[in-house]
Amino acid sequence: MTLRLRTIGAALAVGSLALLTAGCAPAAGGASGGDVVTIKVAATVTPMTDVVEAAAEAIEDGYEIELVPVSDYVQPNVLVENGEIDANFVQFVPFMEEFNTKNDASLAGVTPIYSTVVAFYSKTLSSLDELPQGGSVVIPNDSANAGRALQLLADGGIITLDEGVDRFTAKVTDITDNPRELAITQVDLLQLNTAYEEADAVFNLPSFARQLGLTPVDNGLAVEQDEQFAVTLVTREDKLGTPEIAALEKAFTSDEVREMLESLDVPPAF
Repeated sequence: MTLRLRTIGAALAVGSLALLTAGCAPAAGGASGGDVVTIKVAATVTPMTDVVEAAAEAIEDGYEIELVPVSDYVQPNVLVENGEIDANFVQFVPFMEEFNTKNDASLAGVTPIYSTVVAFYSKTLSSLDELPQGGSVVIPNDSANAGRALQLLADGGIITLDEGVDRFTAKVTDITDNPRELAITQVDLLQLNTAYEEADAVFNLPSFARQLGLTPVDNGLAVEQDEQFAVTLVTREDKLGTPEIAALEKAFTSDEVREMLESLDVPPAF
């Protein structure tokens, strides 16, 4: 029997498979009759894909993990909700909850895996205090990340938010004072890196900022890390507690995953 990590070549659909194999002992607690249970997990970019690969090395006998690469942050939720894959690893719980609300979906968080340290970045500024009158600021267009971005600006005294709005839930329309008359533009997550080249300041996630050679510690103008925004393994509610999801959770919280995250200076959340 082999433990296999199978990677789907197409970004959003099942395509040709590339197999990475490593020997293992006969199944002890997974499928019966010598069969291997394949668990399909979608992920986008590093370190999410790295976590899935590390978990594939740690999964117990009788199971294998199939990595399903995706190129956005909505399709993996659609795939799980439709039962085309078993789980995804692309988001934190507030983002998942927003998807559930908008799509009458039934996704559920299994366990948090690593913390996200978000920040504002700039090619020209060394501090948010340097934002010019009429300057340009770019933030994500999903409500969870937009709320984080606006809260960072408010915490820095750049804008004022409506006092009645809960922390991390503000929208642009909740800004009550914008003394620098900043132009705040919202874009899709996948456009944040492009916006970095043009705007005075851009809110970004660590997985995308890393592609630009940026880190929150070294380059962040303002930094935030809150435990509710840990990147979380997600499945469908009716799959919670099943043997395959239990095996998946065990693999995702294994020493192999922890060591991989620590090697990338990513703070584990388990």
